[in-house]
Amino acid sequence: MSHPAPPPSPHQQGPRLRAETRPGHHASADPLFDMRGRVVIVAGAAGGLGRALATALHDRGARLGLLDLSDPDLAGMQRHLPGAMTAAVDIRDEAALTRAVATCAARLGEPDAAINATGILTPAPALDLPEEALRRTLEVNVLGAFLFSRVIARRMMEARAEGSILHLASVSSMVANEGYAAYSPSKAALSQMVRVLAREWAPEGVRVNAIGPSLAQTDMTRSALADPAHQAETLKLIPMGRFCEGGDLIGPAVMLLSDAGRYITGQTLYVDGGRTLT
Repeated sequence: MSHPAPPPSPHQQGPRLRAETRPGHHASADPLFDMRGRVVIVAGAAGGLGRALATALHDRGARLGLLDLSDPDLAGMQRHLPGAMTAAVDIRDEAALTRAVATCAARLGEPDAAINATGILTPAPALDLPEEALRRTLEVNVLGAFLFSRVIARRMMEARAEGSILHLASVSSMVANEGYAAYSPSKAALSQMVRVLAREWAPEGVRVNAIGPSLAQTDMTRSALADPAHQAETLKLIPMGRFCEGGDLIGPAVMLLSDAGRYITGQTLYVDGGRTLT
């Protein structure tokens, strides 16, 4: 005797399409990519790439909680993105992260998605790399990423809600650049951590992915690109012939955060102009 199949669990069902609108914001032409009304926590929001992503999500109607180290930088973000909440916090401090995310959730609602755009780069030849620089790079780029992921995932699971966590990794997880003895291992570790967390949390409906951009001209990379000759040599390694820009990450990020990416987890998507091909 056959029995009817049990109804699918919330995590097995198709996309949850949202109909909320915010005045002054346009609906996505495709509801799969609709971010209106979604609560997104962005760590490293005041940095070059974090700022670009936060602005794009705000323009698409997302409700934003913006985290970074500096109050002045966040104040400028809040003026630029009305309605966003801000909190100054060190991503390496799990207790402070927990409080900051809880404060954002109390006003905005539980997080639907989160972006970790934090990161530090201290280029130096391996023989000259200070031990403290190596430790701090690993603490911010790996430990901080882990703690942020865990704080966000716990809230999503406690709310029994599906969600998406997105990290900014780097092509440096794949390619070997001189002077990157601290940065490259940290980003390789991040990409592998994304895979492990994705596997652990998929049954709970929490997806974890990363975007790996090629070198972008931001405050973090200014010292590395200060030499015009080094800039020219670096560009030779990018088949498309230019550095990454914040706008290059918006489409992939929206896909991975929205219902369009609902069956994608554990991946690092390289947005690199072909850098990983050379």
